[in-house]
Amino acid sequence: MIMMANVDFSSFDEIIDRSNTGSIKWDPFYLKKLFGKEDLLPLWVADMDFRAPQPVIDALIERVKHGIFGYTGPDPSKYNSSIINWFRRRHNWALDEDWLVFSPGIVQACAYIVQRFSQPGDKVIIQDPVYYPFASIIKNNGRGIVANQLDLVDSHYQMNYDDFEEKAKDPRTKILILCSPHNPVGRVWVKEELTRLGDICLENDILVISDEIHCDLVYPKYKHTVFASISEEFAQHSITCTAGSKTFNLAGFQHSNVIISNERLREAFKVQMENNALTTPNSFGALALQVAYDKGEEWLDSLIRVLERNLNFLRSFIKDRLPKVSVIEPEGTYLVWLDFREFRFESKELEKMMVEEAKLALDSGYKFGAGGEGFERINIACPLSILKESLERIERVFA
Repeated sequence: MIMMANVDFSSFDEIIDRSNTGSIKWDPFYLKKLFGKEDLLPLWVADMDFRAPQPVIDALIERVKHGIFGYTGPDPSKYNSSIINWFRRRHNWALDEDWLVFSPGIVQACAYIVQRFSQPGDKVIIQDPVYYPFASIIKNNGRGIVANQLDLVDSHYQMNYDDFEEKAKDPRTKILILCSPHNPVGRVWVKEELTRLGDICLENDILVISDEIHCDLVYPKYKHTVFASISEEFAQHSITCTAGSKTFNLAGFQHSNVIISNERLREAFKVQMENNALTTPNSFGALALQVAYDKGEEWLDSLIRVLERNLNFLRSFIKDRLPKVSVIEPEGTYLVWLDFREFRFESKELEKMMVEEAKLALDSGYKFGAGGEGFERINIACPLSILKESLERIERVFA
């Protein structure tokens, strides 16, 4: 719950030069590689143009001053307590420290789960349009993609349960990758939706990988429900993937936590990680996450207020000046799904206009799979002046 009455917006509106930092988002090398041009304003990949919470920065500086960077791991009792206390406070979810398993990232964790709990030729369900690395993980590991496309009804996305149930009955379908909150459409699934989905998975022995990386980035009217917290049966048939990378802008540390209450699943996943020599976290990543969970809550509450302000600005701008563009109202995340379908462009044509005419690097909707054509995903976790400039560029081309 957001408790702060006042927010210092100026600290979030400072323009911070990210050049010469290797930023995948801003570096001309990466923009050229990914978009074909260097001189673009980037609002694509899901990292923020805001500094991490000051206590995190201070702790890292203090650690660097020590000067010795040998093999290092977190203090298990302090580290585990930070995670357990965070999820109890923010999500009313009681964890046991034995459930925690390190992973260098959620995408990596999903890949190893798919490898361990399915066989080549098996099938994995995803709910398009959805975070596109999911499809890559499935294809790259020789599994089949089963698309359970979300339905867009009156500018609101819903799950198609009839389609999901039919596809879940296939005996070769072994896994669902659930995106909760959903990227890119911004849905924060409610308990009733997740329960209906989970019941179908139980009936058909489908393992649920619940990617909850955006779980802390939920707007005030909404509430995130941890899938595994709904029932003990769901907990025993799911694996929850979490990280502070989106919440606190820590993606560069390559650090996440996989939470598995089912001992059989947990031990099997640990073996998979050991087989790939991925058992020791980056010491700076573990420290950053621990401090963020212990001392970053006030910063997060301020961040959500800033994102709410930016969303209000985007919503008003598009309503007043881009009448042919629609905003799919986000309930969570700092990613906004914009509907350009009224222009009736081909997907690649829309992308080309964004890059070559608007000089913007956004994530084009077709990359997210079925149902994404004609959409663009924009990242609003940036100073207001950058968001304003990006929308004005869109206006010059599409108004």
